[in-house]
Amino acid sequence: MAALLFAAATPSWPQIGPLQVPRVPDLPSGLADRLPLVDDVDSLGRRTVDQALRAPARAIGLIRRSRGALEADPNGWPVVTGEIVAVDLSDAARTRAIAAGFTLIREERLEALDLSIVVFAPPRRRSLAGAVAQLRDLDSQAEVTFNHIYSPAGARDAERPAGGRASPGPQASSARLGLIDTGVDAGHPALTGSRITQRGFAGPARIGAHGTAVASLMVGRSHAFSGAHPGGDLLAADIYGGQATGGSSTGLAQALAWIVEQRVQVVNVSLVGPRNALVERAVERAQARGITVVAAVGNDGPAAPPLYPASYEGVVGVTAVNARNRVLPEAGRGPQVDFAAPGADMAAAGPAGTWTSVRGASFASPIVAGLLTGLGGDATAVQTLSRSALDLGDRGRDPVYGAGLVGADLRVAPSTLGAQGRLNR
Repeated sequence: MAALLFAAATPSWPQIGPLQVPRVPDLPSGLADRLPLVDDVDSLGRRTVDQALRAPARAIGLIRRSRGALEADPNGWPVVTGEIVAVDLSDAARTRAIAAGFTLIREERLEALDLSIVVFAPPRRRSLAGAVAQLRDLDSQAEVTFNHIYSPAGARDAERPAGGRASPGPQASSARLGLIDTGVDAGHPALTGSRITQRGFAGPARIGAHGTAVASLMVGRSHAFSGAHPGGDLLAADIYGGQATGGSSTGLAQALAWIVEQRVQVVNVSLVGPRNALVERAVERAQARGITVVAAVGNDGPAAPPLYPASYEGVVGVTAVNARNRVLPEAGRGPQVDFAAPGADMAAAGPAGTWTSVRGASFASPIVAGLLTGLGGDATAVQTLSRSALDLGDRGRDPVYGAGLVGADLRVAPSTLGAQGRLNR
């Protein structure tokens, strides 16, 4: 299972700014003169930790293209402009916050996760980061965070191609497999054999290229093509809706609550972002209610900071390999990697009934989710899948391939289906 990096650090570091790195203790008189580099080492340690938490360069473009809908948190990660999220805020603190100039935007109770969410705008002339710290002071027991944006794993931009509205599908579903992503083209030939129920959490669900490709790798079935759990029912939560502020942490938490309500066993999240208190709490509550969460580790390179939700404790993190069973050079690495699966040199469902070539951890993760569903979807399923994995890299579990490669037989060469173009995520 994924292990958290920087486990000894303050849990709320993404919400309140850079980690607090302990200073080198004061030295006896005279000794400091003989060790002139102590302050330099202390400063270097702070810079190293800060850099390790910085958002990737792609985040800058995402913010710029949002036309003001997004801004950056202290580490450069995209967040919804002017929104602060408080989880389980006391009534007294809520009253004090409003008296202090915070504006209540919305509040919601996620019964399935036993979570209460309050979203505020900061007081006038108060920076978002400063307002987060101020609100934390009003209730030390509440989790206060930014409304971070999650992108398709390693996506370089915010376009998240969207077509028309996605069909909601059956109102009641017996799906054992869930998807949190863009909307899905349920009419694609690869998906017509599955009952797909959809719901939007950033406006009406809209068909997206990313979600459609991921869904096909989970439950698709068409001639030479087969997903990991072919013909299975799927519950699809669209947290983008074609909006610049789509993919928010609040939307992700709402989608998880819906997944839990529908009694799904396994949910795939081919999305990445920073550590966020609301998402972390929502994932923990979903896991406590029997949901196995599978997530892509991302495509920001082997030296990238840990990405979430793949790096949360208990989440099944998945990396991608090419047709030669070698890890993609852009794939994330670390203790969060539990499995490797095909993620390049393969076909998936494309726009308007076509097929496309895909590349990235986004497309490896749904294969693992589908395989786990077929094995029952619980912790025992993870152990069973681990035993069947092909050991790659260093002997035994390692930070590049995890327990090893699974689902290698599910890769269908793009040429087999006449795939057009390529989707990189």
